[in-house]
Amino acid sequence: MLQKVVVLAMPGLAPFEFGVLCEVFGLDRSAMGGPRFDFHIATETPGTVTTNMGFDLVISEDLSVAADADLVAVAARSIGPVEEAYLEVVRAAAARGAWVLSVCSGAFVLAEAGILDGRRATTHWMYADRLAAEYPRIEVDPEVLYIDDDRVVTGAGTAAGIDAALHIVREEHGVTATNVIARRMVVPAHREGGQAQFIPTPIVACRDDSLARVADWMVEHLEQELPIERLAREALMSTRTFARRFRAEFGTTPAAWLNAQRLLRARQLLEESDESLERIAQLAGFGTAAVMRHHFLKTLQTTPTGYRTAFGARESA
Repeated sequence: MLQKVVVLAMPGLAPFEFGVLCEVFGLDRSAMGGPRFDFHIATETPGTVTTNMGFDLVISEDLSVAADADLVAVAARSIGPVEEAYLEVVRAAAARGAWVLSVCSGAFVLAEAGILDGRRATTHWMYADRLAAEYPRIEVDPEVLYIDDDRVVTGAGTAAGIDAALHIVREEHGVTATNVIARRMVVPAHREGGQAQFIPTPIVACRDDSLARVADWMVEHLEQELPIERLAREALMSTRTFARRFRAEFGTTPAAWLNAQRLLRARQLLEESDESLERIAQLAGFGTAAVMRHHFLKTLQTTPTGYRTAFGARESA
């Protein structure tokens, strides 16, 4: 289980993205039913660390604190040479199977360490071409919010860094704990990593809220059959128009978005209730336990029973 988190404070770090990591992992939310992490900030030489915004941070711990970290995280920073000491920390974390997370241009640190070779990875879309050109052994995907490739997680821009961090919390501590953090931060508890980083066409300033209303309606009716024709009628659109606008708004198809919401509902019920698997499958909209099991194995690489054993028991304890 994820307990010890170390964020690397490197020269030229970006304060906002650095603050995202501190916000997700650095606050004790146990009084609210959330997790408490053993949180550390480490730098090569304790003392003053420069940022790319013209002010400095004072860091007291050196890199030795990362030797047994369950997660080593790298925030965005000015792209440039990386001291070998930081690269060794990243390599060691990946070698022992710990989580490694980068936000935005922090992916260049992971790339320089060599742990992205042969993996899919992402970064902010502005830097994706450069990352691909400088590190051709990486399969760079500039379109997505974040990628988890066997516990090496790369996130795009600032908001996607929150998504990537919450993804790790969700994988290690479950949906309920992640929801506590998200509510405190007033951010969505879950966005699929495969959603688009940005919408390539301008957004009309005075658009209506029909899609947001329909999305809320979908979540409230997960247990029902929700073919796209029914969703389009609810939105008062043609099927083709609804599908096009939904993808532009949410960065994914209605079916994929709906399936993700059903998985979240099922995971939450497995954590918080003692309902049977068949009943949970019905409430989440999968229909049968067999169908639900298929989606758990495909997406989470575990069964509903395995998930309940890992997170339901821990929640009750």
